[in-house]
Amino acid sequence: MPTPSVASLPIRRLTPGDLTACADLSEDRGWPREEHKWRLLLTAGKGYGIDDPGGGLVAACVITEYGSGERPDLGAIGMVLVAARHSRQGVGRRLMRHMVSVMGTTPLTLYATPYGRPLYEELGFKTTGHSEMLTGPFTPGGPEPRVATRAAAAEDLGSILRLDEEVFGTDRTPLIARLPAFSDQLRVAVDGGQVVGYAAAWPNMDTHVVGPLIARDTETAKSLIASLATHTDRPLRTDIDIRHEELLGWAKERGLASVTMNSVMTYGITELPGDWTRRFAPLTVAAG
Repeated sequence: MPTPSVASLPIRRLTPGDLTACADLSEDRGWPREEHKWRLLLTAGKGYGIDDPGGGLVAACVITEYGSGERPDLGAIGMVLVAARHSRQGVGRRLMRHMVSVMGTTPLTLYATPYGRPLYEELGFKTTGHSEMLTGPFTPGGPEPRVATRAAAAEDLGSILRLDEEVFGTDRTPLIARLPAFSDQLRVAVDGGQVVGYAAAWPNMDTHVVGPLIARDTETAKSLIASLATHTDRPLRTDIDIRHEELLGWAKERGLASVTMNSVMTYGITELPGDWTRRFAPLTVAAG
């Protein structure tokens, strides 16, 4: 029997049972396996993929939906991967067109690498911002950040969710409620008894990723990063909105080096909802 063409292979919903296949696909493209992140995305979001008749996956991606109504307010697309042996055959384009079709009129967003951006532009996505990935050992120095921080307690979750919805512009409860179990650290910044910022540090290979990072102002964001760094021996990694120039400069002065720039792209909206001035870094570029 002839082998079916990639173009005719069906696209299906992925499940947490596809975790190993997704990690294998990441490894195939030279990415870290990132099983911890894949597990979160396949449970908090929806995965879509194409099975390879020879085993494994031809391609995969995930979408995380936000909003509390019947129809999502926003969908964040990430982890768009095509196996090397099937690259340049239109598989990624087909998968992305399927995602746009499945989501209908729901606005979409994604973080694009320079390599992937032309495809997304072809599909109608527009660049609306940029983020800079930083990584490296954090070295304390200079004046200590002035905003008090502490480990988040169970009773802080309601305040975190309310603050996150206010700043992000839509409800992200299915994702944010998983942070206590997903992250190694979850810390809040407090002023006058009120939660004015929060940040998580979660394990990814040999680093701790700082995200989400939501803060009242730059000084609060600095305090949260510094407090997370105090409680880990791993290098930090984060993706900071380039409009936060002061925070980027401060982080670089303390040992974090620039790795790459990603484009923030949207489809169906001209800009992301919420308050960008308090949104410093995403949980992951795969989920916004």
